[in-house]
Amino acid sequence: MIDTAYAFAGALTGLAVGMTGVGGGALMTPILLLFFGVSPTTAIATDLWFAAITKIAGARVHHANGQVDWQVAKRLWSGSLPLALLVVVIVSLGTQLTKVDWLTKVIGIVVLITAAGLLAAPKLMTYARSRRFSQAGRFQAMQPVLTIVSGAVLGLCVALTSVGAGALGSVMLLFLYPLRMTPHRLVATDIVHAIPLAVVAGIGYLFAGMVDWWMLASLLAGSIPAVLLGSLLAANIAGRWIQIVLALVLTMAGIKVLAS
Repeated sequence: MIDTAYAFAGALTGLAVGMTGVGGGALMTPILLLFFGVSPTTAIATDLWFAAITKIAGARVHHANGQVDWQVAKRLWSGSLPLALLVVVIVSLGTQLTKVDWLTKVIGIVVLITAAGLLAAPKLMTYARSRRFSQAGRFQAMQPVLTIVSGAVLGLCVALTSVGAGALGSVMLLFLYPLRMTPHRLVATDIVHAIPLAVVAGIGYLFAGMVDWWMLASLLAGSIPAVLLGSLLAANIAGRWIQIVLALVLTMAGIKVLAS
């Protein structure tokens, strides 16, 4: 039976994901920890599959609008998927993540870094643009390697905490591709990159029996209609103010997670 509280939480997160590409992990995991009292490993495991399925729905709309930068997505996957797969192997071999008492703290720290990244995104993009023009050749030559390294960092963060693919990913792409990434292309590419990453990272937790399927169904009941709506609105609404609100919410959530 669908739980309306979970469905409402899913709808809020899905709307944010559709409009900004951010929120699948950074917003949902703290919600599950703080408001529903879900254990860290169950929250991470369930949220990975929630993010993957929700973003599939949103990605179809963005792909239809021709906004996905597939070359950049492939570079990110080259780094993120192997690292996520490594964590999957570790989880599948029976590592007892439930006994890692610092896992909640790690989630809180990553959420705070995510919030800081969202707030600093315009300044980072301005700095990146100045470098793009002053050191054009060197900047372009380093883009592929730095994108793969960024993907590796995202893969590790997402596999361990379910946080980072959207928010941290968007900040990294703004810094690495300040001219190429228009707002809509950024959202679309960020969402597409996150889908296989969440699936690969979620496989280990799935086989370890950590996914709460009833909770997942309730979250998706709210998120799928909302992410479709958000994806349609993304082409007509500037997402910066939403990012600022998200950053403030994530800051408060991160502090509360660390203090809990």
